[in-house]
Amino acid sequence: MKKNFVTFYSAGTFFAEETTKPINFWDVPLAVSMAQDVKERYGATPYGFRFSTRERGEDELDSRVTETSPFYYLGGEVLTLEQVKSKMPDEKILISNMENNDMDRIIINKNSWRVTLPLRSTDIVLQYP
Repeated sequence: MKKNFVTFYSAGTFFAEETTKPINFWDVPLAVSMAQDVKERYGATPYGFRFSTRERGEDELDSRVTETSPFYYLGGEVLTLEQVKSKMPDEKILISNMENNDMDRIIINKNSWRVTLPLRSTDIVLQYP
């Protein structure tokens, strides 16, 4: 048995809030549309999503994740370390974290609550209203 899912991530207090929904196949436009209906605590809406495929054999009770997609951000501003230093010089902790953790880029997303996260080379930033 094999099923596909999309997990939406929204800003949370300490960790991201997650909502996972079944999806027939890894369909980016459909997932973007589905994101508009996701609301978490305090009205948080998704800043991004990831697809996954879960499988289990006939004799297995639980499924396991067998494949995951890159992370898709629903819009946001991408900044390099140098841009953060010039545009946001008072963000000393952010600059220090970027330098000490070898982060060359971050993304700032303001779909609902502001989130600032490292942008990995495999992440995809989508155009989003």
